[in-house]
Amino acid sequence: MPTVECDVDQARERLEAAGVEIRPGNTDHEQWRAERGDATAVAYDDKVVIQGANPVELEGVIRDGGGRAHVYFDGACRGNPGPSAVGWVIVSGDGIVAEGGHTIGRATNNQAEYEALIEGVSVASDYGFDEIDVRGDSELIVKQVRGEWDTNDPDLREYRVTVRELLMDFDEWSLEHVPREINDRADELANEALDDA
Repeated sequence: MPTVECDVDQARERLEAAGVEIRPGNTDHEQWRAERGDATAVAYDDKVVIQGANPVELEGVIRDGGGRAHVYFDGACRGNPGPSAVGWVIVSGDGIVAEGGHTIGRATNNQAEYEALIEGVSVASDYGFDEIDVRGDSELIVKQVRGEWDTNDPDLREYRVTVRELLMDFDEWSLEHVPREINDRADELANEALDDA
């Protein structure tokens, strides 16, 4: 349950500008409430608490936005194709901003890697970061997206186009291949999701 310490009037203005309806609070302590999708934001004197299954979208609007973040991504697959999962972590100068991991059904390892990349970059965009440095341990995905390697598989070509479109929303971005030990948290989240399935 994310808690955002902020000026609640400014948070309200950002939500209203994003088209989110604001309702009065349910108690004397609540300034206001806002809902979007599976998330509810509740404002108190100097903070907003976000509840629900998918708080990312509301949290991204409420936070000031801007700045630079590192996005780590990894896909996991048991069999190829087989049961698959994604893991991603977004880190700023303040530490881990958000992280997630869940199963995605049956996929190849490369499809899982692309799904993880797309989700991580999308969440960073929802948070309003201007610049991102993306890191993953799949050399194939990194080099395909950067245009250094051909993408012959039609499904992967479609993923590549989607990633490039998402990256263009940022003022600056980079995409680098890193060793697995640098990417251990994203890897852990994807594998935990498969273990729990």
